[in-house]
Amino acid sequence: MIKEIIVVEGKDDTVAIKRAVAAETIETGGSAIGEAVLKRIELAQQRRGVIIFTDPDHAGERIRKIVAQRIPGCKHAFLPQSEALYKGDIGVENASPEAIRHALANLRTEAAEGTGALAEVTMEDLMQAGLLVHPQAAERRLKMGNLLGIGYANGKQFFKRCSTFRITREEFQRALQTMESEGE
Repeated sequence: MIKEIIVVEGKDDTVAIKRAVAAETIETGGSAIGEAVLKRIELAQQRRGVIIFTDPDHAGERIRKIVAQRIPGCKHAFLPQSEALYKGDIGVENASPEAIRHALANLRTEAAEGTGALAEVTMEDLMQAGLLVHPQAAERRLKMGNLLGIGYANGKQFFKRCSTFRITREEFQRALQTMESEGE
């Protein structure tokens, strides 16, 4: 049984989560998150903790951002798009139980504001790794995001996630070596 309550987008996501693990969920009902849902998530965070587990697409990232800004200290589960794809549809509901369990086993927690956490990974590191201003930068960020367990993001957001989720320089270098050894 997962102690925290998992925030998902809809009923099909809840069904997929419950196929994989014993857990309770809160459904946002899509990207138009209402105030009542946000209050339920706040209460869940205070009482048991929250894991945000949204679809690896634009709408899912929008929901993740809304919840994380409103409710600090949430844990995040990221699913690679390739593991959430079925007949052109991207969503948690399409993921295998194994993929869901793997995402939940590799949670990332945001660094609390004011903790003095400094970014170990710099913009220069991203440039040198070909994650910015590179012909395949988007593809490379997708692979690195999956390896680091922080999901896909544009360059600016990728840098922010590295800082927010306290990615160490060593973690970053290991992921980069893995990506390059796999021949990109």
